[in-house]
Amino acid sequence: MEIFSTGFNYKTAPVEIREKLAITESNYQSILEKLNSLDNVYEICVISTCNRVEFYGVFDGDESLKYEILKVLSQYSSIPINILEKHVFFYTGRDAIRHIFRVSSSLDSMVIGEPQIVCQFKESFSLAKEYKAVRHILTRLFDKALNVSKKIRTSTGISKKAVSISYAAALLARKIFGDLKDKSVLVIGAGEMAELAAKHLSSMGVKHIFVSNRTFERAVELAEKVNGSAIRFDKILEFLPEVDIVIVSTGATQPILKKEDIKKAVKNKREPLFIIDISVPRNVEDDVNKIEGVYLYNIDDLKSIVNSNIEERKIEAQRAELIVEDEVEKFIKWLNTQKVNPLITQIRDYADQLREKQLERLFKQIPYLTEKEKENIDLAFRSLINKLLHRPTMYIKDKASKEGNDLYIKIIEEMFSSKWDLRNKKQEKESVRED
Repeated sequence: MEIFSTGFNYKTAPVEIREKLAITESNYQSILEKLNSLDNVYEICVISTCNRVEFYGVFDGDESLKYEILKVLSQYSSIPINILEKHVFFYTGRDAIRHIFRVSSSLDSMVIGEPQIVCQFKESFSLAKEYKAVRHILTRLFDKALNVSKKIRTSTGISKKAVSISYAAALLARKIFGDLKDKSVLVIGAGEMAELAAKHLSSMGVKHIFVSNRTFERAVELAEKVNGSAIRFDKILEFLPEVDIVIVSTGATQPILKKEDIKKAVKNKREPLFIIDISVPRNVEDDVNKIEGVYLYNIDDLKSIVNSNIEERKIEAQRAELIVEDEVEKFIKWLNTQKVNPLITQIRDYADQLREKQLERLFKQIPYLTEKEKENIDLAFRSLINKLLHRPTMYIKDKASKEGNDLYIKIIEEMFSSKWDLRNKKQEKESVRED
């Protein structure tokens, strides 16, 4: 069995591909079950965020799995397999483990050090666990990944001066206008990213923040947090002439702001309108950019801003990468020791069979023993076996944890193979003679 990680992220696939692949809460179970039912998959977990749709799991080592996963995703997204193949990555073994640790530690995020990925990572694992798609190895892997993330955040400065896509959106607004104190903002959405954007803009001193959401109560809650005003979702277009900046971050799967609607709404607006769409799938039609005086930015446009704000984290990120490499090695060693568990079980089973035979013979010779005395003798035998097997067990695990020691394991496997049981061979020969 081997660990794999595969999928699409902001490095490998443009937003047009990612938004079609985005897995929502409503279809998560269906996708997970289809992937988990593939013949060569033993465990699997799905993580879907605005910047990535990735799959982590345990498989039998047959790399045809990549094609099988692409078939499922092609049916789901209606994107031809040959297009998906151009943008998919597929890692196995050490590379897969390293990638998973880097993702959980936000070293692979568009904004290095952003904290949201930890929550998304935990939620993805919880869902996979709920649907019984993860077991021993992935549980251990995810626990380790979260420990690595915590270790990096506490021992490096990677998460200092926090930046995120939401913060990058706020920075873009400030870059466009300079001073924001006389600017009004409309935030559409009341989720985590929308809330972060609103809070960042509030801290930058914007004149006023309007918040709109399909669930009006949530808009009211967020508006209160940033001393803003909540507006009804069906009144958004009426408010566009009143604001300078629109931040869009909702879970809608179709555009909620369309070219013709916006064009009518801002027909008499004198000042320019800047719309920053940080939703995936995108919530604003591309053609909106063609409207005079309206400027549209999407999540991929934020990359340059993000890159300019992570320079000071690069040194800390290098330290974090060293931690990742160290933890990858530790996990590889643990994983290798798991491969010899059946061998250790085989040896212990063999010892138990001998113990049972010897006890049976002994108890026949001294039938007057009480049950308590028999139990004490059995415990003494078990203790002796455990002490005798402790050192060989540690030796086997040590050899398994290091690469290039396959020969040692094979010798031990053969040593405890039934073909070396000379008594059985003798009995087999005698049986042949009688026939």
